[in-house]
Amino acid sequence: MRLFSVCTALATALPLFAQTNVTPPQPPAAAPQSWIDQSTGHRVVRLTDEPGSATLYFNQNWFTPDNKKLVFSSRSGIYTQDLATHETKRVVEGGARLIEVGHKTPSVYYTRSGAIFSTNVETGATREIAKLPPRGGVATVNADETLIAGTYTETAGPAGNAYASPEQRPQQQPLEQPPNKGQMMEERLAAHIPMGMFVIDVNTGELKTIHRATDWLNHLLFSPTDPTLLMFCHEGPWHKVDRIWTIRTDGSQLTKIHTRTMAMEIFGHEFWSIDGSTIYYDLQTPRGEDFWLAAYKVATGERTWYHMQRNEWSIHFNVTADGTLFCGDGGDPGQVAKAPDGEWIYLFRPELLRNQGVDDKTLVRPGVFHAEKLVNMSKHQYHLEPNVRFSPDAKWVIFRSNMFGPTYVFAVEVKKAE
Repeated sequence: MRLFSVCTALATALPLFAQTNVTPPQPPAAAPQSWIDQSTGHRVVRLTDEPGSATLYFNQNWFTPDNKKLVFSSRSGIYTQDLATHETKRVVEGGARLIEVGHKTPSVYYTRSGAIFSTNVETGATREIAKLPPRGGVATVNADETLIAGTYTETAGPAGNAYASPEQRPQQQPLEQPPNKGQMMEERLAAHIPMGMFVIDVNTGELKTIHRATDWLNHLLFSPTDPTLLMFCHEGPWHKVDRIWTIRTDGSQLTKIHTRTMAMEIFGHEFWSIDGSTIYYDLQTPRGEDFWLAAYKVATGERTWYHMQRNEWSIHFNVTADGTLFCGDGGDPGQVAKAPDGEWIYLFRPELLRNQGVDDKTLVRPGVFHAEKLVNMSKHQYHLEPNVRFSPDAKWVIFRSNMFGPTYVFAVEVKKAE
């Protein structure tokens, strides 16, 4: 399945954002429809027209199960875009916070006015699933769409921060990081607010608490293939927390995925492989000095670490379905890597190093990333995270950017323009 027939579309002057039932505000002339990045030679296209439009967080599901439609949101609602024809359709009116796209059915899950809903993007059929618990939010839908997971706090947090994170507030999530995020993270971690992690039965609306803690529970994400396996994190300053965990939906098999081996070692921004076999995450040994993308095999516990240079470190990474290519969204000098030239969308080709030593599968298998620059992001303001993800056919890297002022969704072609 081809994501876009870009050359054909441009030759025939077809719009990349063809509206069917709503006309959002048109973009300013400064936001081009497409261009060849002169720094990299790769074609970039703008996918959305409405200022403030954006995809989901980098590790959530953006695509319908047939891989034919991309889902994104804006102030005016939740939309689908056909990846072959570029036709867009609003499927949910504004005021909703998109949770995720279903892995089994062409449904979007979202919250509105204190309740959880689903809408089938093909038929428009909509139903209320359940009310949100007090001081609670939901974050992820499991592989067979039978459960939704979230967290709640027992009491309101400091400065009225009643929710586990801005991502779990029940209305449209903010796109940009707050300027005081570091202080907020420190205060929230130190508060040790009692929390519960829960699952809601999609069919009955029944809520079941599966884990309680005074750790800050956040970033819940179901396996894309195993409906009973849930990943989550202990949120907070990364050098102070054991971040990455998994748990079964009955509350069993609580498992820590990474154990720190040095002071100031940090790890996070975890995500699943498309087949659910592997958990990937950013690893720094120590913080801001040495950079890896780590991989953990869920079934065996085997580990692989891919090394990269300082400028190649990215806020978020992602991977193709076959695991042969990775991408990253770079970072400005104010990020943890302090990279002097890191403002790029990157393509990474992984290489495993030849093992000429001990054949011991309990040891980390080392590798390296070979980087290629795809998009010059020097005009992008990194308080908005680009949140890269490959298209289902692996021919494009999709990201969001404010390089022209307002936020839009863009895609860059992996192959260089001819």
